[in-house]
Amino acid sequence: MSGELLNRLLGDELARRRDAQLLRTRQPLRYLDSTHVELEGVRYVNFASNNYLGLTHHPRVVSAVQEHVRRCGTGSAASPLITGYTDQHAQAEQDIAAWKGTEAAVLLPSGYQSAQAAIQTLAALGQRDSGGVRFLLDRLAHASLIDSVRGTGARYRVFPHNNLAKLHRLLSERARGELQVVVTESIFSMDGDAADLEGLAHLKERQPFVLLLDEAHGSGVYGPGGSGYAAERGLQAAVDVSIVTLSKAIGICGGAVCGTRLFCEGLVNWGRPYVYSTSLAPAVAAGAQAAIEVMASEPGRQQRLRLLAARVRQALTSAGVEIPPGDSPIIPILLGHERNAMEAARRMRQDGLLVVAVRPPTVPRGTSRLRVTLSCDHSDQEVQRLIQALCAVVAGT
Repeated sequence: MSGELLNRLLGDELARRRDAQLLRTRQPLRYLDSTHVELEGVRYVNFASNNYLGLTHHPRVVSAVQEHVRRCGTGSAASPLITGYTDQHAQAEQDIAAWKGTEAAVLLPSGYQSAQAAIQTLAALGQRDSGGVRFLLDRLAHASLIDSVRGTGARYRVFPHNNLAKLHRLLSERARGELQVVVTESIFSMDGDAADLEGLAHLKERQPFVLLLDEAHGSGVYGPGGSGYAAERGLQAAVDVSIVTLSKAIGICGGAVCGTRLFCEGLVNWGRPYVYSTSLAPAVAAGAQAAIEVMASEPGRQQRLRLLAARVRQALTSAGVEIPPGDSPIIPILLGHERNAMEAARRMRQDGLLVVAVRPPTVPRGTSRLRVTLSCDHSDQEVQRLIQALCAVVAGT
């Protein structure tokens, strides 16, 4: 098979992307520790990863993974409904549920698949009821949530970001017997701001709906023991289904869906990404358990992360750099055109700082940006270098 037709079509499209400053490429790098990488032979301070608590390199987490690789091997070698569900998975799910304050949890190979499985399960409930199901998504919800909803074929509407007045009007359009599901993130991955959970909880009292909350960037960063943004706000009871990504603050890989025991049982039956995927390696499940233990025993990690986020946000605001509201360690520097963002990222690298430019279609056109992410392991000196470099870049844009 020559692939001539595909090559011609792809070549033309990729050339258009390149000309528009939208071509995505990969650059292999080497991790030196939790906050430093080597790229093309040059050492950089990494301000682009989601390793918020530095747990990817924490000795207790690394040791747990190594020990279970020796005991259980490198993989699970089967889907969970065959022989891929081990006692290690079962224990990890119990620990994750206890950590999140839910009755049960189900481990999946990725956060993306966790979103798919949760949303497919909710859609299946609607299909089994004559009223059907309708999803209502925040406009800035993660691609995994949007794709998952679209993939079900169910009815859905999108409401403007955090606009609860518009959401209220959409909820009022409910068809007789229809199950309505509101889908949002606790901390939004590209803007770093938070969902209005208090407003959603009040709205839920007036117009009942199912709330699915993606805690990918809230878990670890907020709440007692890193239990999440809903826990920090005291609103866990308002959340019906919670998605956890284990590859960010938790420092491992994979994801989990948390909810009632019956919902998780339903996911095991209707969540196709769960049923038809090989399970996470048992060693990965053990690493997640170790990370949860570290978050509980070392609260200073979360405290330092929040302190650094406040410091950077305050310094940038004082210098006249416009950033979205919030207190998360995700800090976007909006630069408008894609070319501006790419040039800014290049200048940051000249200063030894790795900060990635984010462009459409990941973010809306005209909002290309540098996306800064902080770790508790960044030193005060590194953070000060970051602030100075960002201010210089914005001044020169």
